[in-house]
Amino acid sequence: MLTKKESIRDLRVEDRVAEVKENKNFILSIIGPRRAGKTYFIYNLIRKRKIKDEEFVFINFEEPVEVRELDEVITGHYEIYGREPVYIFLDEVQSFSNWEKHVYSLYERKRYYIFITGSSSKLLSKEISTQLRGRAVPLYVFPFSFTEVLKINGLELKKYYSSYELAKIRHILSSCLKRGFFPDVVLGNIDPFEFFREYLDLIMYKDIIERFGVRNRYALELFLKSCISSNTSLFSVHKVFNSLKSQGVKISKKTLYAFQRIVEDVGFGFFLKKFEWSKRKIELSIPKFYLVDNAIYTYVEREDVGRLLENVVFLELIKNGLIPNEDFFYWRNTKGNEVDFVIRRGPHIEKLVQVTYASGRDDVNKEEINPLIKASTELRCNDLLVITWNYEDELKLENRKIRLLPLWKWLTEITHIKQR
Repeated sequence: MLTKKESIRDLRVEDRVAEVKENKNFILSIIGPRRAGKTYFIYNLIRKRKIKDEEFVFINFEEPVEVRELDEVITGHYEIYGREPVYIFLDEVQSFSNWEKHVYSLYERKRYYIFITGSSSKLLSKEISTQLRGRAVPLYVFPFSFTEVLKINGLELKKYYSSYELAKIRHILSSCLKRGFFPDVVLGNIDPFEFFREYLDLIMYKDIIERFGVRNRYALELFLKSCISSNTSLFSVHKVFNSLKSQGVKISKKTLYAFQRIVEDVGFGFFLKKFEWSKRKIELSIPKFYLVDNAIYTYVEREDVGRLLENVVFLELIKNGLIPNEDFFYWRNTKGNEVDFVIRRGPHIEKLVQVTYASGRDDVNKEEINPLIKASTELRCNDLLVITWNYEDELKLENRKIRLLPLWKWLTEITHIKQR
């Protein structure tokens, strides 16, 4: 454990934006998709809080450690430092036998700030909550946000930028659209092609097949490919079922719906429901699918800038604390008019957001504007926003103002929305 503390001091660790509020009355469960940087989030917290060696214990249970009881760790820490730790960090806790009993025993003393992480291939966030009797508070860690990437590249948020800085910001954004936001890729630790090839294999084999005992590998593979190809568009289990049926693959719709839940459970993607005033209608609506990182689409399919822009906007919403199907939805009427995102605060619609790959006024067409006007009337919302690639303006149509904002500018403003 002492050598681990030395290595933490020597590691390159990037600062993360997410706020942490320690609380001895709850266990903080750090959860998120594979390779999002959950362990490094702990390292960053240790550095940000300037926690001294004598104040914390850090154990990664996937490394060789001889621990039968967590009390042994507390005792060992006391023997070395002459005091109990204040912080206890338990990484990959699922690898510790009967971990939940040991962690809960420490929690009941209310003397420590306890943080745990678990692998999505062996432990789901909802299982952590259940096994810790509802005493775990989730802290979500996703791949880098755009503002975190800017900071890594030496750019701080401010009101005005020089022409050089703007050019650099747009260049970084173009790179992130294609290469994504996973820490290893952003930091140049691995070639993106190699990263995503390994990532998809781990998701399919370790996180899903091994974890859930899925036997029909071919059906699962086709289901995942269907998710990826459907990125930012409607996803129909019925269509996947018919596609498999036409190939002679026998599988039930019940199994395919189970696949849909698993895809969200392991953090591979999200299914966004259509907004309705009725909760029942929301649940029955056909969802749109969004990948946990836009570069997965580029790796498997092709470079489609319009889809990548929309996927980035979705991801930034969740990285800033908005919960899909609770805080935001998509909207679509019976005539096929669609608005990408409907942001709700309580019972009221707060904002309508459309995303388009536009670099000038001529690129913004009626197919994007008209649905905003229609949704504004139906949902009684006048805060209308069109996120563009590189065009800023304000339109006045039918007694409504529509703000057009470049993606880079919106990404640097969104941090004020809401923290989970």
